[in-house]
Amino acid sequence: MRLKQYAKSAMIVASTVLIIATDYAVADDIIRIASPYKVQNLDPVRSAAAGTIELYGQLYSRVLRLDSDGKLAPGLASSWEVSDGGKTITLKLRNAKFSDGSPITADDVVFSLLRIRDHKESAYPAPMQQLETATAQGTDTVVLKLKSAFAPFIGNLEVWNIGIVSKQDVESRGEEKAFANDPLASGPYKVKKWLPGDRLILEANPYYWRKGYPKNSGAELIHIPDENTRVSMLLAGEIDAVRGVPWSQVASLKKRSGISVPLEPSTIIFMSLLNHKGEAFSDVRVRQAAAYALNKEAIAKAITFGNAKVANTTIPGALTFHHKEFPGLRYNPEKAKKLLEEANAVGKEVVIVVVATDTDGQKMAEIMQAQWAANGLKAKIEKVDTGTWWKRIPGGEYDAAPTWCYNETLDPDLALRWAICGACGSKAFYTFYDNPKITELTEAGARELDIDKRRAIYHQIQEISTNEVSQIPLFYPPYANAYGSRVTGLTLTPALQWTLEETIVLK
Repeated sequence: MRLKQYAKSAMIVASTVLIIATDYAVADDIIRIASPYKVQNLDPVRSAAAGTIELYGQLYSRVLRLDSDGKLAPGLASSWEVSDGGKTITLKLRNAKFSDGSPITADDVVFSLLRIRDHKESAYPAPMQQLETATAQGTDTVVLKLKSAFAPFIGNLEVWNIGIVSKQDVESRGEEKAFANDPLASGPYKVKKWLPGDRLILEANPYYWRKGYPKNSGAELIHIPDENTRVSMLLAGEIDAVRGVPWSQVASLKKRSGISVPLEPSTIIFMSLLNHKGEAFSDVRVRQAAAYALNKEAIAKAITFGNAKVANTTIPGALTFHHKEFPGLRYNPEKAKKLLEEANAVGKEVVIVVVATDTDGQKMAEIMQAQWAANGLKAKIEKVDTGTWWKRIPGGEYDAAPTWCYNETLDPDLALRWAICGACGSKAFYTFYDNPKITELTEAGARELDIDKRRAIYHQIQEISTNEVSQIPLFYPPYANAYGSRVTGLTLTPALQWTLEETIVLK
């Protein structure tokens, strides 16, 4: 589970819009998506930024994939077998090729998986942390040995950074050149042109293993920081899709002819981080008071205009084993005031750190400030740039920080390891919450193969972490994207992947 926190710009250069409008007519079978997120890197192990996550699945096929029903299906592996009590996975690879026509072999798969696990610049090695060995047997068989039985591992083979790259190409050209501008692709598209900070132009990979795909000739991923500019371009017919429609415009766009705003399911959770090692929130009673003092329903309405569900636990509501029946710490001002009195913390001063360009984050911070003030906490808001945020939060230089994150799979394991398990590598999303019982249960849940027993474990984790306020869960939003009438079949999956290869462009 990774944070996706990015700045929005207040302005857009007019010439950029002109260029986009001019380019649009060049090929009518090209899907154009305007997004607030940049493509950061073409190497699937080196970036966990939102715009790059959405790209990797277009350039690199994974061992497994999710079908249209959200179920695991064959990818580069045509079949798989689990044995040895869940500790061994044998993958049978299909006859597939890279974008230059060279074969995708077992050596490429082994190289790619170990690179994710071991590379010193791997942005997200967590999905492969349980992998002990990966061995090629001939050209079409890969044997994976796990450190122990690990129920979520099969699903991890579909995570966004598990894209298969060419071992021979990376080793012969070197990493920097291999991923600079024209990486060998194993997915439905290859790079036609990359203008960093502006756009990435994709064209169909003629050697893609799924016959008949992609159902279009290519796509453009265009970086447009300003949300109103993105919407205006869609209304003008200059683009086919908008990533990140302002919540305030969802209702009006739904009424527009030729525009679809489906509000797609997501694995996102909005929350406020609390620094457990700081003096302000080291006492569980103060954390509980802070949670009880927040009217989550009012916050969700203010941010999403009623389009999100109030969060009741510390994991996203869309995940398997989400504890739907658990009430959580509901809005209760009286209880909040009583807890602050018990902790001798009435009037305690706290600092809320927020990215200055994050409109939603600022709005959440202001509401939190007002609601806490009404119940006995004095909050000061500090606005910082994105780089400073990423220094201060991991460094524990904050008291509270409204933000959001998402989970790569529907299985909760990665979510727990990122945001709740303090001993699992990310210091519980830099809250520094660290309950040994949570660590024990996280590992037990991953090893347990019985579904009912896993459910009971994850319910217990949610109850403990919510009651101890590892963070304050606020709401579960859908994706708010808008689509023009030229495209059909285009959507953003809960795992933050575009269905570009499935998309038909109407002529």
